[in-house]
Amino acid sequence: MNNVDQADPREIQTLQMYLNEYGQQIEILTQQLSMIEQQRLEAAAAVETLRALQENGDATLLLPIGGGAHLRVKVLDAGHAIVNIGADVSVERASAEAVEYLEDRITELEALGKKVAGSVEQLQGQATEISRRLEAAYRGARQAQAGQSGSS
Repeated sequence: MNNVDQADPREIQTLQMYLNEYGQQIEILTQQLSMIEQQRLEAAAAVETLRALQENGDATLLLPIGGGAHLRVKVLDAGHAIVNIGADVSVERASAEAVEYLEDRITELEALGKKVAGSVEQLQGQATEISRRLEAAYRGARQAQAGQSGSS
């Protein structure tokens, strides 16, 4: 008996493998999206702090030292900041230049975040389609089993 609707076990296994891979890719991209957002928030906080220091040069800040502890510190040079420009390289820049650099970085992070979110959305769509195909294959396999059980 040759049933056209009967699902090929290899196809079911392949679809399940693809679905698992898409799930893993979505999880990785979601983690990347979270890290991008964290970096964006940190850069935005740095911009806000630098702007506040430019307005009020003689300021006292809370400096986090870890473990939830902070120190009150006086800013010695509110006109300059040391900025990480990548690859563990930091340079001293005037505060206004540092703000501009950080704002550009925020823009880059937002664009990257949109790109990664688009990839997540695309993968979710593909995973949904594979889920539909997998469900149809399972239904076909159940119907084939029911048909064989009924004809025996």
